[in-house]
Amino acid sequence: MELYLAAAPDRLSRVRQFNVPLAHAAYRVDPAGRLAARELPQQVRGGLMMLSDWKLPDATVPEVLCRDILQECQRRGYGGAVLDFDQAPSSRAVRLLRLLEESLARQHRRLFVPEAWGSYARQATVLICTAISGGTLRQRLEDAGRQFAPKPLALDCQRLAMDFLLPSPNGEGSPLTTVQLDRLRQGHNVYFSQDLCARYFTYRTSSRTHFVLFDDADTLRRKLALGQGLGISTAFFMLPEVEDLLEELFGKR
Repeated sequence: MELYLAAAPDRLSRVRQFNVPLAHAAYRVDPAGRLAARELPQQVRGGLMMLSDWKLPDATVPEVLCRDILQECQRRGYGGAVLDFDQAPSSRAVRLLRLLEESLARQHRRLFVPEAWGSYARQATVLICTAISGGTLRQRLEDAGRQFAPKPLALDCQRLAMDFLLPSPNGEGSPLTTVQLDRLRQGHNVYFSQDLCARYFTYRTSSRTHFVLFDDADTLRRKLALGQGLGISTAFFMLPEVEDLLEELFGKR
């Protein structure tokens, strides 16, 4: 499976020693609707461009922004672009999506879009988040495969670390830092959920029960194996989420 690690420019020195291509989370759209970038070292080549926290300004001309993105991909030798945002696209953004799909494909480059954009895409790869708190991950991936076929899927391996107060009818929990998770799990039996492909334990405070669901290097590798078994060939991890797991996940050069 092809793995990518999404990293901002200030994290590059941390990841150079690991054997993984990067998705450079250094790009955004400026108020004039043009591509803007945080400073990247001149020697950066290869990997992918990632546009983060993107909201298209009213001044955006899709043809111009598409040209900006293509030129930067050519200049840096990127293998494609990742659109990293959650909101459903406006009509202007759909126009940009169409232009990017066609233009990048002509250059043998790839385009990755979030699940919220999957139904608008024609040939882009759709990112499916693996962090779930209900149902089964296998069913989620199989359903996504049917929903977006024939478009390919990629795994967005968001690392789980959530504390749920039971009962939790809406399935929403409180995010935990690594330090908080390590403190809470002390002295508790930890189990593996085959359905969620994640580890969990419970604890009590006063009269309430808490359910903690989390990933480690082993559960993330299991998610990769599950996706690969379903024909998914690409996956993404994000810094700083997996900073303490880099060597276990990717190995040093």
